[in-house]
Amino acid sequence: MNAFIRLTSLSLLPLVLATCGGEPFGPITELPRELTSAELRLIEVDNSFALKLFREIDARDPDVNLFISPLSVAMALGMTYNGADGETQVAMAEALELQHMAIGDVNEAYRDLIALLLDLDPRVEFQLANSIWHRNTVQFEQAFLDINREYFDAEVAGLDFNDPSAADRINDWVNDATNGKISDIVEKPIAGDLVMFLINAIYFKGDWTHQFDKGLTRDANFTLDDGTTKQVETMFHKSEAEVRIFSDDVMRVVDLPYGGDAFSMTILVPRPEVDVEDVVAALDGPRWAALVDGLVDSERVVGLPKFTLEYEIELNDVLTALGMGVAFVENVANFSKMRQANDLFISSVKHKTFVDVNEEGTEAAAATSVGISVTSAGPGPFLVDRPFLFVIRERLSGAIIFMGKILDPEL
Repeated sequence: MNAFIRLTSLSLLPLVLATCGGEPFGPITELPRELTSAELRLIEVDNSFALKLFREIDARDPDVNLFISPLSVAMALGMTYNGADGETQVAMAEALELQHMAIGDVNEAYRDLIALLLDLDPRVEFQLANSIWHRNTVQFEQAFLDINREYFDAEVAGLDFNDPSAADRINDWVNDATNGKISDIVEKPIAGDLVMFLINAIYFKGDWTHQFDKGLTRDANFTLDDGTTKQVETMFHKSEAEVRIFSDDVMRVVDLPYGGDAFSMTILVPRPEVDVEDVVAALDGPRWAALVDGLVDSERVVGLPKFTLEYEIELNDVLTALGMGVAFVENVANFSKMRQANDLFISSVKHKTFVDVNEEGTEAAAATSVGISVTSAGPGPFLVDRPFLFVIRERLSGAIIFMGKILDPEL
């Protein structure tokens, strides 16, 4: 596995902790405002969710490159969480690490952090958008829709899901929100049992604060997991660049800033005697926090492979393993705050990403769709609730063997 894909921090809320504020085109050295206790708590729990989500995905397919946006997943599920109740709400809270936060605090913290991220660095393009698309023949709780409008700034629209153009309209929204990097996430035609999509989309484009020199890009050795070496296209700085570094007996870490230094890419490279999967397995919330706190300023020439990656995954099994399996079970899930009839369940959580890392900087995008389906409306029970006849017969020949009539089963 490519050691340089350890850049999940690119799309996480902890990026706001890096540094921000200051002059419009100078280094950003402080936040424009102090974070609330709810925001600090949400950053902490989102980090914890991000790392365990990454570990679970990686464990299922450790031999491929992967790239996810935990923030996109958390936000799409965060909107969905507002519709959950009972055991389903408890399970989602535990999976998302929100069990010790009041839902009102969660919503307010997301609203405020979204605003902070969007306006953080004028030299970095960061877009984040949420939307809810629902079947226009199905009634949903207005309070649920209003909460997501207010706190997640979600666009809400009712569509005729039977119209072939409905999927196109949703996918066009995703395409626009990710600047054309993710063209679709909803399959068409839309299945008859699907009644809602809750979607988050993120787009990031940042130039390196200290760009790599295109003239120095060349093939360089890259050691694979099995110990063999190959040549890969690698970028180099022309001279020593201002970076942040950390190292211990397990890994070497370099933190490369974008734009005004509010956003960065943190790259974790295992020591030669350490397997990259061991680093993944050990990377929990406290370990990540200690690593970030341990970064120190340095001046280094960095050599970084160029790479472009598109990735997609359905997260049902992953999220079930993280403890929210009840939300996927028909006739068991409880989304009564979303629809009073309480006949809904999550049928799919789809996640797509794109990343391109080159000499100028990084372009990345992600989209997450939570598909909500209605419980199958099968025929009602056949009740034998009045006097009846009955026949015992040989079915293949049609011969009637017995006949009877019951006026009162208790006579």
